[in-house]
Amino acid sequence: MRIVLCYPVEPRHVRQIAAAAPGAEIVDAGQERVAAELPAADVFCGHAKVPVPWDDVVRAGRLRWIQSSAAGLDHCLVPSVVESGILVSSASGVLADQVAEHTVGLAIACTRRLPLFLDQQRARDFTRRPTCDLTGATVGIVGLGGNGRRLAEVLAPFKVRILATDHYPVRRPPQVEFLGPPDSLPRLLDAADVLFLACPLTAATTNLIDATALSRLRRGAILVNTARGAVVDERALVAALESGHLDSAALDVTPDEPPHPDSPLWTAPRLIITPHVGGQAAWRIDAMTDFFCDNLRRYLRGEEVRNLVDKRLGFPPPPAEAFSRASAAALATSGDT
Repeated sequence: MRIVLCYPVEPRHVRQIAAAAPGAEIVDAGQERVAAELPAADVFCGHAKVPVPWDDVVRAGRLRWIQSSAAGLDHCLVPSVVESGILVSSASGVLADQVAEHTVGLAIACTRRLPLFLDQQRARDFTRRPTCDLTGATVGIVGLGGNGRRLAEVLAPFKVRILATDHYPVRRPPQVEFLGPPDSLPRLLDAADVLFLACPLTAATTNLIDATALSRLRRGAILVNTARGAVVDERALVAALESGHLDSAALDVTPDEPPHPDSPLWTAPRLIITPHVGGQAAWRIDAMTDFFCDNLRRYLRGEEVRNLVDKRLGFPPPPAEAFSRASAAALATSGDT
């Protein structure tokens, strides 16, 4: 078995993976060599951020399983992979703690006007200006997968009212007042003070938040996107900010990354942009490797892997088994084989 890796592992992670698959050849390809190494891989774990000849990989007929090191699958779910017999599993939930922390941080930066006050600090201006509140707000969460569910837990202490949608509106968490299917999105748009996007990028969610959706949000609402940039219509968002219909917005993801130098996002008023860092954590690679090794053992035993994706939908069907930092730590110390 030849396992090709394309995420920032250290030698100790490679040794950990080798121990989980005795006798396998482990290739740390990185972004530099992933396109060349993939056609000769049996198993791939990572997230290629460079062009990959997926059609050639499928035609080679060797690859059997893709374990994404990201929750999103848009980087690998091209038509040829979808139509093939290649298994695909996601990293949904592996980085949910950090994504939730970053998401709430962005929301608070908007409600407490941190960009404005930082500008004032640089100008030595101590003027008090109005803020708004996350505490007690009605929030909408679009997408209640691993990241969305963790976000609901983190938001709960703010005494918010949580409404959510998901493709599979099942197992409603106790923190969530309403969980409905995707066509109940208008209910969220009509009610939300803050709208959080945590859904995968699929054909159904591309430009989901367009001019029509933004116009349904009440005047003064806030939008936070830590899902995928293309879920939001870029120009419609800028127009809603420029008109004052949206109070503010925060994006950790943009349709093009980085945005083109001429993108209107750079100059949109009251917009915070962070460079897709929501999943960053000191323990990120450890958690991803623990998850991959657990799934690798399952795969070698002929068991179903965690977070197995319905390739036509683009995400795992329920019950997607949560894999948090805590469960990763437990596996690492349990000696599970």
